[in-house]
Order: sequence, then C-alpha cells, then structure tokens
Amino acid sequence: MIEIDHIFIFSNTNGREADDLVSSGLAEGSNRIHKRQGTMNRKFYFENFFLEILWVYDQSEIDKVGTKRIGLSQRANFKNNNSSRFGLCLVNDKPTNTLFKGAQNYQPAYFPSGMSIDVISNSEYFGLPWTFRLPYQSDKPETNEPKNHLMKLSQLTKVKFGTNQKNLSSEFTSAFKGEQMVEFYEDVKSSLTLEFDFRKQQKTYRNEFLDLTIHY
Repeated sequence: MIEIDHIFIFSNTNGREADDLVSSGLAEGSNRIHKRQGTMNRKFYFENFFLEILWVYDQSEIDKVGTKRIGLSQRANFKNNNSSRFGLCLVNDKPTNTLFKGAQNYQPAYFPSGMSIDVISNSEYFGLPWTFRLPYQSDKPETNEPKNHLMKLSQLTKVKFGTNQKNLSSEFTSAFKGEQMVEFYEDVKSSLTLEFDFRKQQKTYRNEFLDLTIHY
C-alpha cells in the first residue's frame, strides 16, 4: 500500500490562506525556511500525515537552475501557467519503488550532503501533482507538533486530486490503480479533497483560496 507522508499547497499570498484554517479550528504547527530553495511554509499535523502551505519568499533562489530542473518554480507560478499547485510526498518504502524508478534526483541545500529527494515533476502533465519521496526509509519519527484540533480531525483516510488534465491514463496515474488512499479525477481546475476519519462527523470545510475541500 502506498502511504502519504505529506501534501503541500502553493500559496499565492505568502501563506495567508492558512489563517482561515486556524480560525476554523486547526492547530498550527511549526514552520521553516527552505534555505537556498527560496520557499517557506506553515504546517498542520495530523496522526498520519501533515499539510503544508508553501510559498516563495525569494524568487531568485527558486529560479536557480537546480530548482527549475525539477519543475518546482513552475508549480509556484501556478496562477500564470495553469499547473497544479499541489505537491504529493509519499512514504519511501517498497510499494513506491516502481513509481520512482527513473525519477529525477534533487539535493536540497537544507539536507545533509548525500541525502536527496526523488522527484516526479510530471512536466508533461502539469495538471497532476508534483510528486516526491524523502530519503528516509524508516518509520516516521514521533514529533511534538500539535495534533489536537478543535475540528477533531485525526486520521487522513482519502485524498482526491482534481485535475484539468484531459488524459488521466498516464503511467503515473496507472501506478495508483487499486490504491484506496489516492484518487485522480477530471475537474475544471486543479483541486484537492481530503477526507478524515471516514467522514464520521459528516461535515465539510472549504477553502476556495487554497482550492481545498475537507470532509470529516
């Protein structure tokens, strides 16, 4: 089974879209600057994954050749090039080996030397999420991040990516067939739907500024 480590959403307002997540009842976790990548974030942690709101703080850094090569700067510019603003980080284990065979290799400056990220930029299918896995192959480390939310969200149980990509029968999407956790479907624009706890509360939250819907 393919597992999700985290998902990012590129912001167009320096992360201010996340203010509504906080006011709606999500406890905000830590944040960080990605040195020499030109991005920074705000994060929200749950029992089995975290949600990252990401934005560009230094355009010259994200425009560097190394970052452009993996297509991250194009995704940050989603407003102007109609690409997906979403990034999907998968847990690095055996079920993902086939998917990442032949993936691009990216060495972030904020990682120790020799620790790199496998990247599927989906450069031919910009309506699909920028997808990657971290180098760690062990169990997820425990964190002290806040996970008690007023909305009472705990476990991520389903992720659906809406995409304006007309042809969804790519090699990438085919790798997720039979997976219960991740689904792709055609939509008028890129969108993200997260389901928590099998929707036991029967409630819905929408953040139009992030193209995000949460069912819980």
